[in-house]
Amino acid sequence: MRIGELSKSTGVDIETIRFYEKSGLLPPPARSENGYRDYAHAHLERLAFIRHCRALDMSLADVALLLDSLGSRDPEALVQVDALVASQLGKVRARLKSMQALEAQLVALQKRCDADHDHHACGILEELVSAAHGEACACHPEVTTPAAARPASAGPAGAAPRNR
Repeated sequence: MRIGELSKSTGVDIETIRFYEKSGLLPPPARSENGYRDYAHAHLERLAFIRHCRALDMSLADVALLLDSLGSRDPEALVQVDALVASQLGKVRARLKSMQALEAQLVALQKRCDADHDHHACGILEELVSAAHGEACACHPEVTTPAAARPASAGPAGAAPRNR
C-alpha cells in the first residue's frame, strides 16, 4: 500500500510516518518500480502499535524500547517493559494530582465572583491583580512573591480594593 493509504488506515499523518521511518521506529518500505514506497501489512501493524503507545503519552525513546522488546522472552527486557509502564503511570498520577490542585485553585477563584457586576468590581479580576502584586489570593493563599521583591506601588496602598 502507498503512504496515503497507510496514513488513512492508521490515522497517522504522512509527515509523521516519514519521521518515524527516518528515526528508525518504522522500517523503510520496499520501493515499487516507479519509486513509490510500498508498505506491507507489517508496517500497518507496527505503525498502529506506535500510535497506540503515543496515545498513552509515551516518549519516542520509550516506544523504541517497547518495539525492541516485541517478541522478546528475555526476562530482563520484559522487566524493563514493566518498569517503563510503571514509570509512565507515575507520571500520569503526578499530572492528575497537579490538575486536581489546579481545579481547586480555579474553583476558589470562581467563588470570588458575586455576579453583581453593576454594583461591585469583579472579584476574580481583583484576586488576579492581588496575585500579580505578589499578595495572597483565593487561588494561592500563600504569598508567592516576597515583599522585598514587590514594586513599591504594589503594597496595600497600590492594591485594588477587594470586595469580600
